[in-house]
Amino acid sequence: MVLVIQFWWLILIVIAIFSGLFTVNQGTIAVITRFGKYVSIQRPGLRFKIPVIDQIYKRISIQNRSVELEFQAVTIDQANVYFKSMLLYSVQNETEDTIQKVAFKFISDKDLMQALVRTIEGNIRAFVATRKQSEILGLRRDIVEFVKEHVDASLEEWGYHLQDLQINDITFDQAIIESMSKVVASNNLKAAAENEGQALLITKTKAAEAEGNSIRISAEAEKQAAQLRGQGVALFRQEVAKGMGMAAEQMKMANLDTSVILFSMWTEAIKNFAEYGKGNVIFLDGSSEGMEKTMRQLMAMQQMEK
Repeated sequence: MVLVIQFWWLILIVIAIFSGLFTVNQGTIAVITRFGKYVSIQRPGLRFKIPVIDQIYKRISIQNRSVELEFQAVTIDQANVYFKSMLLYSVQNETEDTIQKVAFKFISDKDLMQALVRTIEGNIRAFVATRKQSEILGLRRDIVEFVKEHVDASLEEWGYHLQDLQINDITFDQAIIESMSKVVASNNLKAAAENEGQALLITKTKAAEAEGNSIRISAEAEKQAAQLRGQGVALFRQEVAKGMGMAAEQMKMANLDTSVILFSMWTEAIKNFAEYGKGNVIFLDGSSEGMEKTMRQLMAMQQMEK
């Protein structure tokens, strides 16, 4: 009988010991209470608590947690702005004081999330309310920094830390989106018109410069050609004068009348008229009286020169 009683006591002791054993998973910390009062925290691994007396009040995750937020804010010029963002937060550290804050500040994670979301939404709304609708899209980074600066103090009191806040999407009412699209389109058209005008101005300027250069080059070429023609005529005349002088000297040496030279030049001129006239009509007096008249005129010119 005594052995049976001892056996049952042994079984009860073994059951009590095994009922006091529990495990804490990696990434979590267990909070132990005794008669409803905080006693200690237990870190990951196999742990022991006093059976029946000690209770696992809560298992707290020290891993990063995220939550998506969707809410609306109003700008200073009464424009509705819709935000979609992602919040990343975690327990501030693994110290006992921090774990106690996390365990006993809120009844449940639902209450924590509600307070956290409302706090962040309130800060973003307060920031947006001081800005115009046209400024919001360019202030994404400023919004995040403003929220972090004002929310970290509250989260620290709760035992949490804000790791990151990402604003993934910012939208407006359909009417505002359409008006913004029209503004962008008009700005693009304005820029295109300005670029086109500048290109046309450059094209016309270059064309005018090219035309001016062409005119200048043509004028210089015409000037040089005229100079060359004048020089050619002058040289021709010099050569003619030299030839006539030499011919006159030879005629005098041969005791011949120099008027024959003039008559020869006149006949050569008539020949050139007929050869290079290209169909032009030239009227000449080909009679003997006409020839005598021409000879008298040539001899008179010769006498006047003498």
